[in-house]
This record gives sequence, C-alpha cells and structure tokens, in this order.
Amino acid sequence: MSRLLRASAIMAAGTMVSRVTGFVRTMVLAYAIGTAALGDAYNVAYAIPYSILDLLLLGVLSSVVVPMIVKAQQRDADGGRAYEQRLLTLATIALIVVAALAVLAAPLIIDLYTDWDRGERKFEVAVRLAQFILPQLAFFGIGAVAGAILNTRDRFAAPMWAPVVNNLVVICVMVAYAIIVTNGSDVDAVTNGELALLGLGTTAGIVAQATVLVIALKRAGFRFVARFDLRNARLGEMAKMGVWTIGYVVVTQLGFLLTTNLASAAGDVVSGHGVSPYTLAFQLFQLPYGVVGVSVITAMLPRMSRAVAEGRFDEVRSEFGSSVRLVGAVMVPVSLLLMVLGPAIAVPLYGHGANTVANAVYIGNVLQVYGLALVPFAVFQLLLRVFYSFGDTRTPVFVGAGTTAVNAALMVLLYNLLPARYAVMGLALAYAIAYALGALLAWVLASRRVGGLGGWQVCMSMTRMYLAALPTAVLALATVWSMQEIFGMPGFLDSVITLAVGGGLGMILYLWVAHRARIPEVSSVVGMVAGRVRR
Repeated sequence: MSRLLRASAIMAAGTMVSRVTGFVRTMVLAYAIGTAALGDAYNVAYAIPYSILDLLLLGVLSSVVVPMIVKAQQRDADGGRAYEQRLLTLATIALIVVAALAVLAAPLIIDLYTDWDRGERKFEVAVRLAQFILPQLAFFGIGAVAGAILNTRDRFAAPMWAPVVNNLVVICVMVAYAIIVTNGSDVDAVTNGELALLGLGTTAGIVAQATVLVIALKRAGFRFVARFDLRNARLGEMAKMGVWTIGYVVVTQLGFLLTTNLASAAGDVVSGHGVSPYTLAFQLFQLPYGVVGVSVITAMLPRMSRAVAEGRFDEVRSEFGSSVRLVGAVMVPVSLLLMVLGPAIAVPLYGHGANTVANAVYIGNVLQVYGLALVPFAVFQLLLRVFYSFGDTRTPVFVGAGTTAVNAALMVLLYNLLPARYAVMGLALAYAIAYALGALLAWVLASRRVGGLGGWQVCMSMTRMYLAALPTAVLALATVWSMQEIFGMPGFLDSVITLAVGGGLGMILYLWVAHRARIPEVSSVVGMVAGRVRR
C-alpha cells in the first residue's frame, strides 16, 4: 500500500497541475470561441485525433505494449532495450503515415462524427480545423510510446507533467486568439488565418509535450536507434494479444460516434446544448479519475503484470484491492459533490466572454448527471487492468461491447424521449447506467480469473466511505440552497462562495470524518500530507 501510495502521489501531483492548467485552457477556449457553433466545430475536430489514437495505439499501450516491454526487460539479454527501440521506430513510421492520410480524409471523418450537412459553414470550419489539428497524431503517438517505456522503468513523473507544457502552449494560443480576433465566436466571420491559429496552436502544444517525453526518456538512459528488423519485434505475439484490445477500442469508438452525432443534432436544435457542453462536462468529470485513477492504474499495471508472470496471484488480489480502496477514498466524496455542485463548478469556469452564464449552467447540469458515473467508471477501468495483466485482451472486448451496446440503446432511447434541451444530460445518464452494469459484469469475470477479488472487504470499505461522505453532501446541499435564496440565479460570486463552503470545507469535513472513522486509505493520505506539511 505504501509503495503504491508513494508512486500514485508523485503522478497525482503532476496530473493535478496538468488538470488545473487544462481547466485554464478550457476556460480560455470557452471565453474565446464559446460553446455554440464554432465551439462545437473546434471540439469535434479536437476529439478526432484522440479517437484515432485510441483505435491505433492508446488502448494497446496499457493492455499489450506495457506487458510486452516488461517481458522483454525480464527475458532479453539486453534488458529489452533493442525491443523498445523497435517499438518506437515502428510507432513513428506508422503514425506519420496515419497522420498524413487523416488530413486528406478530414471531410469524410467530420461527416462520420457529426450530423451536420456538408454545405453548412459549421461543417466547413470543422474540416479546416481538423486539417490543422490532425498532424498532431504523429507527435502524440511518439510521446505515448515514450511514456509507456518510462512507466515500465518506474519513471512516472515526466508522463504526468508533460501535458502541463501542452496546456501552457495552448493557453497562450487561445489568449492570443481572444486578443486578436474581435468577434471570435462567430462561425460565419472566422477566417482561415484565424482557424490556422486555433488549429496549429493546438498541434504545437502536442509537439511540445512529445518533446518533453523524449528528453525524459533520454535522461532515463534510453538511446534511440532506428531499428527496422521487425521480425524481432514480436509483432505476431503483439497482434495476437492486441487484436482483442483493438476490437474493444473499436466498440467504444462506435459508441463515441453515436454520442457526437446525437449531441451535434441536439446542438442544431438548441444552440449551446450540443457537442461543446458534452465535451466540457466530460472533461470536468474526468478530472478526479485523471488525477487519482490514472495515477493508481499506471503504477499498478506493471506490478500486476510482473506478479502474474511469476504466478503470485495473491499479490494481484492485494494490489487490486488496495487500488480500488485508494481510488474510492477520493472518488466517493467527489462524486457526491459533482452531483450537488455541478453548476457552481461550471459557472466560474465557463460563464465568461463568448459563453453565456446560462450555457455554463447547462454544462454544470450535465456534470451533475456525470457525477453518478464517477465511481462505476473508475472501478470498471481498474477491473480491465486485471485482465490486461494476464495478457487477456479478449474478455474486455466482450465486456466493453456489452457496456457500449447498453449505452447506445439508452442514449437513443433517452434522446428520443427527452426534449432537445435535455438531450445531452440524457447522454450522460445513459453513460452512468451503462458503466455501472459494465463494472458489475467485469467484477464477476475478473473474480473468477483471480480466484476472488475480496468483494466483501471492498464493499464494506466503500460503504464506510459513502457514510463518511454524507455530511459533506448535506453541507454542499445546504450551501447551494442558501446561495439560491440570497442571490437567485447562479452567478460568479455565489458560485465561488458555494464552491469554497460546500466543496472546500466539505472535503475537509469528509477527511476529518473518514480519519475519525479509521478508514485506512484516507488516514494514509492525511498522514502523508500532514507529514509533508510538518517537514
């Protein structure tokens, strides 16, 4: 537990700074271009490289590449160095080709991801932005492979801090856009030069991020030598493991395609209620998981892979149980706070410039619904790593397919039942229900594989955390009600007060109650922070 906590704390610190600067980035973006037509066009174009990378690389990294590198480090005479060089060579060449093809196919890709007509201005703007943003595929992929190699060497800091550089670059670009362009949110008035500033500036951030990771890899003792002897890259073994992971990613991306099409259609009916609020609320929802969940997963997977390779299944169960409890110690109170404080979080962040307070409140409403999904989503992701540590990439495909099918069916149902102004909130509700069911199925299957995951102990720990978080939820609700009675409609000042009292004091109250209740994971976090403060 202490080793996992220390590694997670290092990564969480970097991820926290990354997410904070990411918030500043999205704040400046919303201020500069708003969440209506131009905002929707940018957010669709921005999401496409991540979707393509999910299909080609990112899903394979955690499930295939990390275990393969660990095996090479354990079995190869050179400690896996030549194997790592082959992987980086292969990724570099493949992603350069993919980036070039994606730029050429940008109109087809935008047509696939949206419900917009090809003749309308919003579609044309999205295509042009995508052509400027898609070249980042090559740099992002190279950085991702470099980060995976660093993680297998227990060098977790650089992969978590590199996105900060990316965010700072893009923040500067967005500030420049807001200063230079007088009517920056008007999709009909925006010029190609202004779109180039937005798109190429976004790509410049990824270039800077990849540069940081490559430098960190060199400092870790890695020397890149281009190797084209792909016969020794174990591509057959990788393909055998990765085909199911790619299948899982394909299934999830089909769900994302449906989401963006439904959200873009809703935005055509009600301006400011389309892709942008979905994207911005999802980013806020991902913050606690990104800070804590990703950090724990990144530290946990290499250890679990080594334990499985050596047949130490007891250690796998112990590592998983510690990870779930550690993640839950933070996710449980935060999920309740998101459900209560959604608009109070969104208004100070997004209720400025080209974006109205009403549109910011709607982003907060979507975030409230997403609060329901936080704990199930985090547990679901942890469970997938159990399968990946065994080299089993097949089971997650079937679990993911079932989850995505349920999500898709619920999205279509709720989209048709709800008025357009509530459609994106319905998409978030479908997401929450689907991942709750998916986590339950994944738990049953993973428990059979390991011989039990300590479900009773985990359930009791989570129950204690929820009980400890109830006073925090009550305090947050009371604060929201009081501010509404005093100020009426949400605004900047009352939202900040609500966050300070309901969120800030609420989390302190949770830590105190949980510490008094002797919840070990919370006590460990409190003790670690207190020790650093004393020093």
